[in-house]
Amino acid sequence: MSTNPTEVAVGAAVLAAAVGFVLYAGQVTGFTVQSDGYPLSASFRSLEGISVGSDVRLAGVKIGTVTDIALNPQTFRADTEFLLKDGIDIPDDSAVVISSEGLLGGNFVEIVPGGSPFNFEPGSEIEDTQGSVSLISLLMKFVSGGDE
Repeated sequence: MSTNPTEVAVGAAVLAAAVGFVLYAGQVTGFTVQSDGYPLSASFRSLEGISVGSDVRLAGVKIGTVTDIALNPQTFRADTEFLLKDGIDIPDDSAVVISSEGLLGGNFVEIVPGGSPFNFEPGSEIEDTQGSVSLISLLMKFVSGGDE
């Protein structure tokens, strides 16, 4: 049984293209194994639009990823953990806000830096949080014209 060199070359090219596509898709969707970084946590009233894998941004630049979300049965708040890149120190008076990319865009976690000379230690909890604002409830208030 002989193999045609052209068939082998085409097969290798198809295999290389498939591997390249999988790697590209992993980078675009943010599905990367991040072992370098440090964890921080925060507790939110509402995490609407945020899921594990959502971006954590500072000044519009992705600096981390949401790694875990759980409902706290005592406080009825969403306890959230995220992993930030090493080398990015966050002042310990910073706030964490759920922001939107626009009217039709997705939500992300935004860190609003404070001015403290001291930084969060790995594993610290950010106390100053602001949950997501529901677009539907804002529209309902606007349409009804009341303070409900």
